[in-house]
Amino acid sequence: MTLNKLTYIGLCVFLLFNFSCKNVGLGNKNEGEIIFDTKGVDETHPLYGLAPSSATLKFKEDKFVIEMSTMGMFNTAIIGDNQTKTLSQTVKFMDINQACIETEKEILENNNSYQLKIEETKETKKIAGIKCYKLKVTKVSEPNVSFDAWYTKELGKEDCNALTPYNQVKGMLLDYRIKKMGLEMHFSAKKINNIEIDDNVFEIPDKMKIVSGADMKRFFDNLQ
Repeated sequence: MTLNKLTYIGLCVFLLFNFSCKNVGLGNKNEGEIIFDTKGVDETHPLYGLAPSSATLKFKEDKFVIEMSTMGMFNTAIIGDNQTKTLSQTVKFMDINQACIETEKEILENNNSYQLKIEETKETKKIAGIKCYKLKVTKVSEPNVSFDAWYTKELGKEDCNALTPYNQVKGMLLDYRIKKMGLEMHFSAKKINNIEIDDNVFEIPDKMKIVSGADMKRFFDNLQ
């Protein structure tokens, strides 16, 4: 085999290796989609039957939206913007088509009602194919209630949890609990999609009626 042929083969292998390396991994860590399995924590809760079995989180830089649906009839979404420090919730149910927008002050008040003591551990495991770190979590108001949560440093910005009770966690949560409108739910990631996210998914649809946080809470209270 001549030197020219060896050089040609070597160049092909080099190009193939580099092309492949550029197309593996997680791509843009600050943009993508995560599919979660979800369930209510308390089976005796009046809203347990409305708890969805799955949720889709879409995130891009400082914004995120988590969308949930129960039997295609009860649809809700949580939209967050870490730059403007706002958190919105939308609801589509029968003839109800509304949204509320929480300010930073309201977000802090709600988070204080679900305060968590979070301890880092050295334990790791893979969830949906990526390395995650274990957290030991205890409810401040119920010290006898504790659970594990898991997060990854391979997705999301460091402050991606700034609007949640997990604000000290510097990475994307992939297994955790959260409480909203009185219902505590458990989220567990099962699939990660490295896709581009359209900016319009982080906007409240024009058809939505904007209501106060108190009105939205009243709506959920009336469902019980």
